[in-house]
Amino acid sequence: MTRNQCLFAALGAIALGFAAVPPAAARDYPWCAQGGDYDYPGECAYATYEQCQASVSGRLLYCDRNPRFAYGQVQPVQPPPPPRRARPVTPY
Repeated sequence: MTRNQCLFAALGAIALGFAAVPPAAARDYPWCAQGGDYDYPGECAYATYEQCQASVSGRLLYCDRNPRFAYGQVQPVQPPPPPRRARPVTPY
């Protein structure tokens, strides 16, 4: 192989490596470090309360529930079912 072919093969392999890696998914966790320099709702990067406490200890911060998890999602209002059609009652 010539030098240019090796260079193109290496660049192609590098490009393929970048294309095959999925982007990191942004994920909200149920516990947030709040206070200090963090804006509301804080740094929501903790799966457990204990992890959050270990991170905020000694930093004038506190842990609180992620508001996106604490209040849940608003469920859409279900329309009422259509009225049942009763058969007419015949008089005796």
